[in-house]
Amino acid sequence: MSPSEQARTCLVTGAGKGIGRAVAEALSGQGHRVALAARGEAELKEVAAGLPGPTLVVPTDVTDPAQVEAMFAAVEREWGPVEVLVANAGAGAAASVVDTTDETWQRMLDLNLTAPFRCLRRALPGMLDAGFGRVVVVASVAAKRGEPMIAAYAASKHGVLGLVRSAAGEVARRGVTVNAVCPGYVDTPMTDSSVEQIASRTGRSLDEAREVLARQQPNNRLVDPAEVASAVLLCVDNAAVNGQGINVDGGAVQS
Repeated sequence: MSPSEQARTCLVTGAGKGIGRAVAEALSGQGHRVALAARGEAELKEVAAGLPGPTLVVPTDVTDPAQVEAMFAAVEREWGPVEVLVANAGAGAAASVVDTTDETWQRMLDLNLTAPFRCLRRALPGMLDAGFGRVVVVASVAAKRGEPMIAAYAASKHGVLGLVRSAAGEVARRGVTVNAVCPGYVDTPMTDSSVEQIASRTGRSLDEAREVLARQQPNNRLVDPAEVASAVLLCVDNAAVNGQGINVDGGAVQS
């Protein structure tokens, strides 16, 4: 059990599948209480049924400020203040800059930047009062570099890494850490969507499109969600890791 061999109250957004599910499994496996948040209640219940420790299912659209407040309130009623926040909910969008609509731009900012900001802002007071807290935002290697066709996504992820670094500096002396984990292409439903878009745009088969993404990483494969969860646990367990954007991408971005 960790950190400090004590069960903690954890909240994971986007916990119904992919990276969020893997993070929830890892935290529960360490003996922590895990609140699961996402829009799909059925998915959350399925995840909860497979976890070994205490769980709380909190269906939430994190782009709605009222629902974010209700999410935290539900956890506090059941277990007390959130001690470990993993802001994982997110989405991607592919379009050239010229073809990126205002709607797409705003959707990327709302989900990938503003929602983590609101969750962080809501979680910090309780953490600071307790003198302990861990915040991990699941960002992307797109927080470190730009790529063609993902301007809105990359901008939102660059922004959330700036948020993490600024917040980390504010709370570093008070027992709270704030970090980001920056995956490359992970074997998740979100990547499946990217594969379908590549196949549609280029005429490649789905297998060929998936291989295109795998080849962008030096180890020539997609990242496993459990590998991302392992990096999240490092940020939870190690109080000396703060203000970092930890790449989990097979060595594609060396920073």
